Amino acid sequence: MNDTVLQYVLAAAVLLPLLGAAAALLPPPPGLKGKNPDQAVLRHGVTVTGLVLVLSIVLAAGFDHDNPATMQASTDISWIPALGIRIHLGIDGISLPLLVLTALLTFLCALYSYFKMPAGPSPKAFVALLLLLETGTLATFAVLDLVLFFLAFETVLIPMYFLIARWGGENREKSALRFILYTLLGSVIMLLGLLLIGLKAGTFDMVALATDNGSPLSHSTQLIAVLAIGLGLAVKAPMWPLHSWLPDAHTAAPTVGSVLLAGVLLKMGTYGFVRILLPAAPEGMQTFAPYLAALAVVGIVYGSLACLALARRGAGGDLKRLIAYSSVGHMGFVLLGIATLTPTGVNGALFANIAHGLITGLLFFLVGALKDRYGSTDLDSLAGQTGAALYGKAPRMGGLLAFAAVASLGLPGLAGFWGEMLAMFGSFKPAPGLDRGAYLVFTAVAAFGTLLTAAYLLVVVRRVCMGERDTVQAAPALADVRGYEFAAWTPLVVLTVLAGLWPAALLGLTDPAVRTLLGGS
Repeated sequence: MNDTVLQYVLAAAVLLPLLGAAAALLPPPPGLKGKNPDQAVLRHGVTVTGLVLVLSIVLAAGFDHDNPATMQASTDISWIPALGIRIHLGIDGISLPLLVLTALLTFLCALYSYFKMPAGPSPKAFVALLLLLETGTLATFAVLDLVLFFLAFETVLIPMYFLIARWGGENREKSALRFILYTLLGSVIMLLGLLLIGLKAGTFDMVALATDNGSPLSHSTQLIAVLAIGLGLAVKAPMWPLHSWLPDAHTAAPTVGSVLLAGVLLKMGTYGFVRILLPAAPEGMQTFAPYLAALAVVGIVYGSLACLALARRGAGGDLKRLIAYSSVGHMGFVLLGIATLTPTGVNGALFANIAHGLITGLLFFLVGALKDRYGSTDLDSLAGQTGAALYGKAPRMGGLLAFAAVASLGLPGLAGFWGEMLAMFGSFKPAPGLDRGAYLVFTAVAAFGTLLTAAYLLVVVRRVCMGERDTVQAAPALADVRGYEFAAWTPLVVLTVLAGLWPAALLGLTDPAVRTLLGGS
């Protein structure tokens, strides 16, 4: 497809949700009000996110798959000439999968909300915030200017704050406040680092910075930039010990908020490491990589141990909180892959990003459905109420939960396997200049983390899906997977299987682009 056409398609995909958010706040046309005042705006959300998904598929279909390292669909317009800031958009093999994932998850969330709107204020505000969130995330993966990246990165925070604070569950306002304070503090530090790179290099253009591969920046400048930007990105990643906002935010968020937080927002931090720091400050990353790897493997083990503690009988563990802590462990593998500074490790990190978005998005959808049916996500309550549990009372939901669990623990043949394996392969043989002995220890600790992951997920499946039927009292009725749930979850299941069986489809996109960013290594 002509690159000029793709240029307009990419611009439309980024701007359409923003226009849709503004339109959602307007009164619906008389002929489109539907059966009640709320139906029209919810249908509007499904329509706009569906169009964005179609545009992202057109981008993927028209993308030149023979040259994934080349920036395509590029728009480059001067915005603030005095500061050298430009409206620069483009996609390559690294950003395209994340852009499609964002469009898909947002559409599925809008579709799910059409049938199961979370309790809270006006649906108009809900749809507008959902679309504004989509604009910010799409822009984050599409912009190629450091200042625009920061603006897009920050745009996401406000709608997510209100989605948690207004449509969330217990302790929602406290959790939303903690989320915004952590991420804003990290963002202030990140902005200083971005300005340092732009002013010292004489350009805010990411493509130019990647082409120069850090040559305009002194070693000390790179160290300061990696420390400042890395801290801001690590909060969003989330990296241990900067993760403590995440469990509360996930526990309090509505179902669609948790899906987007885990499936999309966490990816913005790790994407920033790959897109900005690896090519623009390679010497700084070389210095800090062992520390990043060490914190990553601590996060892997810590997240798994926290999940094991929540999963045990009598602990009063919350299933949403458990999955949130599992994200700390899974994103630890992503950070470990990046810290290897090798094509193998970074490709594994990018693959794990996509796999985590698909699998954890499905898990949060399933947990939300369980909460709708039982009014709680407390593991002790679920295990006590469901007896012979989902296998006996809602076999399709039980099967989906078991599928998502084994995908999350990295079963070969499903998407979760490849990213973690490649990250450990990269850690087994890190980039020249890194201490291989230390990385072998990191590899061993990460491998131990996979065993812990399998342990807590199998405990969850046993407690929620299995058990003895109550022979004294009739088992309570439980609705199995409904039609709209089937529609929202099926794409995630299919893509999880497809990515597991055909990893070359994704690795073929990312590998050439990663090698280019790493200086052709």
